[in-house]
Amino acid sequence: MTPPSQAAARARSPSFSSVEFRAALGMFATGVTIVTARGADGTLVGLTANSFNSVSLSPPLVLWSLARRAGSMPAFRAGSHYAINILAADQHALAERFASKVGDRFAGVAWREGTAGAPLIEGAAAVFECFNRSRYEEGDHVIFVGEVERCTHRAGAQPLIFHGGRYYTELPL
Repeated sequence: MTPPSQAAARARSPSFSSVEFRAALGMFATGVTIVTARGADGTLVGLTANSFNSVSLSPPLVLWSLARRAGSMPAFRAGSHYAINILAADQHALAERFASKVGDRFAGVAWREGTAGAPLIEGAAAVFECFNRSRYEEGDHVIFVGEVERCTHRAGAQPLIFHGGRYYTELPL
């Protein structure tokens, strides 16, 4: 048997389909976010994402990822700031709206301007206002690392949860 240090330097080809991979990933329950920014021309940009994670407490860093082919990629790649809005259980309709192809996702949505201009969704369970610190291209996505400049949370808010292709709310054990 070859020791791990001498193993091949490349990963083996997957033994599963992309459908099987997506189904397995869906078994990991996540929170739901709406990531928002302003385009270079001032237009509001926002999308639903569940690829959010903390990275570091000092300095305060978080990450999220976006498909390379996403229409909003130019705004996030070029912009200096964005906001990650963690959705509360009663914001299920917003999650679906910002995940859809609807023209103006912000029409009728209550929001306020963050300190660096990114839209902050009213009623969110938590909000992280981030400096666009770094980006890493991996596979068909770009991983964005944000340095958190400001954060707030709504005490007692129940989170919106995504699992197996469906939305849930928190249920105590």
